[in-house]
Amino acid sequence: MLQSLHVKNFAIIDETEVDFREHLNIMTGETGAGKSILIDSVNAAIGAKVSKDIIRRGADYALVELTFSKLNSTTVELLKEKDIYPEEGMLVLSRKIMDSGKTVCKINGETVTAAILKEVAGYLIDIHGQQEHHSLLHKASHLRFLDRFAKEQLGTLPKQLEEAYKNWKNVKEELEGAVTDDAERNREMSYLAFAVEEIEGARLHIGEDADLEEEYKVLSNSKQIVEAVAGSLRVTKMADDNAEELISRAQRYLSRVSEYDEKLQNLEEILTNMQDMLSDFNSQAEDYIESVEDAGERFYEVEQRLNIVNQLKGKYGDSIAAVLAYKEECSLKIEKYNNYEAYLEKLRKEYKKAEDVCLLLCRQISEIRKKCAEKMTAAMKTALQDLNFSDVQFELPFEQLEQFNASGYDSCEFMISLNLGEALKPLTKVASGGELSRIMLAMKSVLAEQDEIPTLIFDEIDTGISGRTAQMVSEKLAGIGAIHQILCITHLSQIASMADAHFLIEKSVEDGRTKTVIKELATEEIYMELARMLGGAEITPAVVQNAKEMKLLADKIKTY
Repeated sequence: MLQSLHVKNFAIIDETEVDFREHLNIMTGETGAGKSILIDSVNAAIGAKVSKDIIRRGADYALVELTFSKLNSTTVELLKEKDIYPEEGMLVLSRKIMDSGKTVCKINGETVTAAILKEVAGYLIDIHGQQEHHSLLHKASHLRFLDRFAKEQLGTLPKQLEEAYKNWKNVKEELEGAVTDDAERNREMSYLAFAVEEIEGARLHIGEDADLEEEYKVLSNSKQIVEAVAGSLRVTKMADDNAEELISRAQRYLSRVSEYDEKLQNLEEILTNMQDMLSDFNSQAEDYIESVEDAGERFYEVEQRLNIVNQLKGKYGDSIAAVLAYKEECSLKIEKYNNYEAYLEKLRKEYKKAEDVCLLLCRQISEIRKKCAEKMTAAMKTALQDLNFSDVQFELPFEQLEQFNASGYDSCEFMISLNLGEALKPLTKVASGGELSRIMLAMKSVLAEQDEIPTLIFDEIDTGISGRTAQMVSEKLAGIGAIHQILCITHLSQIASMADAHFLIEKSVEDGRTKTVIKELATEEIYMELARMLGGAEITPAVVQNAKEMKLLADKIKTY
């Protein structure tokens, strides 16, 4: 569950921290108080695109931090696959947006990419707003809803099909590329043979280019190097003040008295080591100068070899390893072309086998989908009736695609009739905005037991509803809240009264600046907020009493 939300310098939010509860968390407030900003901050924290313009005026950055606790075992296993381990059962997701436009994403204090943050957040929280309601208007999403409902029955079959489809596609592309006429094949074989011969003739070995470049760097700067090393030798071997002789003289002075104190012996030993090291330096420096001065011919060889290596890298790959891999690829292709008919026959058999595997998986998946579709449509019909669609009809007919894809060969579309006597029509052509909100809520309630994402956020779930329908929506939310933690922004008292925790979002002015604050309401404050939602401008004792009765009745309805 989402334990807490910390927001700083986000739009008109200065800094706020909210501790959420289990089950149903309701957020209310006057229009324009900043309720949508709070949802925007959560969206930003889980990886949504965000502009630096959201940073509060005068601040250098905006920060949103989400703390999750009580993670279920499925979520923990999914996180382990990403090498992410909750600490003491807690997971902290944060995102910092700088005024430079840069963002920093972290999970439990460790920096991650925005893509990883978004993927991990997908295991923990799901936001349902007007945009997702509109996903019901896309036929392509209907099959995904069904697959979520049938997830347990489908098991690993969708993953198997995805892999099988990838294999089939690869074989298909190879087969299509292999079918050529004799002239084209001969031209390609000539090119392949030339490439193999050229690469083999160069006798490349891994790491050779790095060694050559290092040697070339030394040889191409030989004059400057010789001058520098010779200069250092002149200093250490000056005729009058030879450094080696001076150190030797100092060592002899100490040797006369070193037997009297162990510390003097250590100093003498240091000088002896210095003398040996300086002698080694002089010897090696002289040898180095001689080797570099005599390397004119070697420089030419290195330069020529580097040219050959770089030409091959330019033609066949960006590294020697890539060039050698390309040679092996060409050799294999030559071998295939030398036995062309056998190669084609082998590919055709592989293609047929890959296609048969895909078709078998498609058939198995389709059979499961159709059985689960019957259960899902029955559950949807009941859920919609609970949301005041009394005469609703809901079906999910199937068609088979001409060509399977990574999801199978099924095509299906939600068909609905909202009024008695009306024919079933595609959902995309029937539902209004308010109806879509309720249909999506029905879908979420049907998927609730299959959906393992612990926290659901509902924004604008009450669009276009009121009265008895609003009451039924509130009861449905409470039903989902028995299984999931829910955060819901609402303008309706019927929904707000069902809260297990009620938060008020409001604006205030401090030091001449507007800011949004959020606080959890105590019991008496809840009654007054419900009364405000019920009564509007004037809150009378009767309205307050009505609010109390509404809250007490809502608490009795809940079963958890």
